[in-house]
Amino acid sequence: MPSPSDLPGPSRFLTTHWSVVLNAGGAKPNSAEALEELCATYWRPIHGFIRRRGHDEDTARDLTQGFFAQFLERLDLQGLDPTRGRFRAYLLACVKHFLANEREKERALKRGGGERFVGIEFDDDTGHFEPADERTPEREFERQWAHSVLRRGLERVRAEQVLREGLFERLKPTLAGESVEGGYAAVADEFGMTSVAVKVAVHRLKKRYAQMLLEEVARTVETPQEIEDELDHLFRALEG
Repeated sequence: MPSPSDLPGPSRFLTTHWSVVLNAGGAKPNSAEALEELCATYWRPIHGFIRRRGHDEDTARDLTQGFFAQFLERLDLQGLDPTRGRFRAYLLACVKHFLANEREKERALKRGGGERFVGIEFDDDTGHFEPADERTPEREFERQWAHSVLRRGLERVRAEQVLREGLFERLKPTLAGESVEGGYAAVADEFGMTSVAVKVAVHRLKKRYAQMLLEEVARTVETPQEIEDELDHLFRALEG
């Protein structure tokens, strides 16, 4: 597991998710970038939470878009206090409040109706939802949040790699603790490398991924002291 000592320094905490959302509020030059980053990180957790509340796919997407639009257009974002706790917990409370308001609007327009609850699980590759277990909406939010953190870390590693074409994809399973198909010898033969060179590439890839993951987790808290707890929470969410 990554360690807080692997972080590049305290300056990393200048771009936590609290600061991202504060920058997204108001007419600031980097508001559009802040909005894009926030949506990329929390779209799936919020969408998964809304689906678990019993909404169908089309409705869940509309509600998710509506939530982000309303949340980031609020004029009082400048007054938010990061000391109130973890950002994801604050965001989840905002989503619940948003959904409650939407239900009241539906009732007022007489568009309500008991939608049957259906458990779902999001397939990242196909975008298709399948019936799944009975996770609560809150657990689904946490699970999707954890996967978003892992996904962003992986995307950052992929973007900076200078490995020869195709090698990263062959070695990527090792980042999840899995073996590469055919073993290191097969990879070495395929790319004209020695087995030792493949092992070195895997070691460097794992080390860089651990650092990227740690940085992504650091962005969800306000102080370095909170990182270990957040890492523990992330891995528990993945198991849930």
